[in-house]
Amino acid sequence: MAYDEDLAHRLRELLADEEAITEKKMFGGLAFLLHGHMSVSASRSGALLVRIDPADTDAALARSHVTRMEMGGRTVDGWIRVAPEALQRKRDLAAWVERSVAFVKTLPPK
Repeated sequence: MAYDEDLAHRLRELLADEEAITEKKMFGGLAFLLHGHMSVSASRSGALLVRIDPADTDAALARSHVTRMEMGGRTVDGWIRVAPEALQRKRDLAAWVERSVAFVKTLPPK
């Protein structure tokens, strides 16, 4: 399994009413893109990769079970990882999805 199927299903449900959502396998997971920009991604470990406003990175990292997304030994503000323990309730997952979608909507479409 390349990504957590249950998390991907839950993300599909939360994003069902959004226009211009596409799915793409990337980063070893299943990413959900809005107008061509990655918003959230279901990883193979059950964690959620989330794109947020880079200015909000430190505040997000202060929350439990949140770390910087690391790729190739690099981290970038605005990309975080939320552990599965923090995603068990629908409202917790929805809050991260809504936060990401709100930020990605500020970006020009690709």
